[in-house]
Amino acid sequence: MNVVVLGAGGQLGQSMTTRARARGYNVSAWTRREVDITEPKALAAALAEAKPSAVFNCAAYARVDEAEDEPAVALAANAWALRDLARLSQSLGFTLVHYSTDFVFEGSVPAIHSETDETNPRGVYATSKLLGERFAAEAPAHYILRVESLFGGAAGKSSIDTLLNGLIAGREVRAFADRTVSPSFVDDVSDASMALVESHAPFGLYHCVNSGYTTWAELTSAAARMIDRPESLVVPTNMAGLTMRVPRPLYAALSNEKLRGAGVAMPTWQDALARHIASRNIARPAN
Repeated sequence: MNVVVLGAGGQLGQSMTTRARARGYNVSAWTRREVDITEPKALAAALAEAKPSAVFNCAAYARVDEAEDEPAVALAANAWALRDLARLSQSLGFTLVHYSTDFVFEGSVPAIHSETDETNPRGVYATSKLLGERFAAEAPAHYILRVESLFGGAAGKSSIDTLLNGLIAGREVRAFADRTVSPSFVDDVSDASMALVESHAPFGLYHCVNSGYTTWAELTSAAARMIDRPESLVVPTNMAGLTMRVPRPLYAALSNEKLRGAGVAMPTWQDALARHIASRNIARPAN
């Protein structure tokens, strides 16, 4: 299969590129420097030349707080570019796979969100991502995958890796006990993305997260056990008491039952975390 990965320099883009090539795909992997999705003419020319069957759009503006000062930049990458990609999907005949976020939900009510739940984004970043979903849905063939708390890929780049690094060093690690998430392991997201395309699953919006949900404090404690570090290093804190420029969803558990119904079962977050830790070859502490 001839495919394009946009945003190939990022955490998800790197995983998608590696795993698609291992699966036998012919992959054109473009970083922002090579093809900027906010440049419509350059994007159209590159895709017309590549002639992909599917385009995996891993490119995004993800600086949540900075987006308040750069709304035009955030909207260009997260919304208007998706309008262009949807039109190109129609004219060039490729399937568009686009990634969104749990931030489209307000997250103030303890509930496991499904794809049909009402959205209420707070802040420029979240609003731009929801607009991007709506534009992407205009592509005749599309999969819109909401992910959250991405980890894996380049070690040290995710929030989970930051927590792991603190535990490895034997430092106290502060982790939120009141923010609930469904983590997303980039390798599992990549595999699920390709499975949807290969199986010709019904087009639409899916939550593409690892199964289950956890607080950041619970996740960090689980990580400590997996690498034989004392759980006493984990210091639970509350996000609710912090002054943040843009509020984060406190309860962002996502149901992936629709994805399972399409034939793609996601491993649990505990299984994914264990595989990620194993990939990092973390040394056990000396007795």
